[in-house]
Amino acid sequence: MSRPYKIPESVLVVIHTAQLEVLLIERADRPGFWQSVTGSKDSVDELFLETAVREVEEETGIAVRNLPFEQEQVAGLVTISAHVPLENLKDWQLSNVYDIYPVWQHRYGPDVTRNTEHVFGLRVPRDIPVVLAPREHLNFVWLPYREAADKCFSASNAEAILLLPKYVDRAG
Repeated sequence: MSRPYKIPESVLVVIHTAQLEVLLIERADRPGFWQSVTGSKDSVDELFLETAVREVEEETGIAVRNLPFEQEQVAGLVTISAHVPLENLKDWQLSNVYDIYPVWQHRYGPDVTRNTEHVFGLRVPRDIPVVLAPREHLNFVWLPYREAADKCFSASNAEAILLLPKYVDRAG
């Protein structure tokens, strides 16, 4: 059975601290390509907020939840997951339309050449545990936002990171 084509609508989530440090992750399929969390909608009906929450957890292990904390039952033990409140996830009301990189074109339908990316910011504590999805990412690093922007391979990702001071709520 062949995999369905990706939906050419995605999210970009800039994970950051109140001190403007940004979490970057290195792609497993392209070592040396550093980026923020990105991912496509799973279905046409999936809300961008839902996509952002899902992708952050899949790629970093950070759960974004409505509850002040969440307990999970794992093998009979109660654990508290790495999480942040949903209110820390902000839709920046920005979107970028860009040409899909040729290396990833095969994931999309034959006539699809452009993707629309919706930008979010997620404020987290600096010491939050990060657990990467090993099939997707090799390493992570926290960098001051300007250095993070310089390290990104994607121009739209770098531009979003440079906008961070405009969107960050340093009080919270």
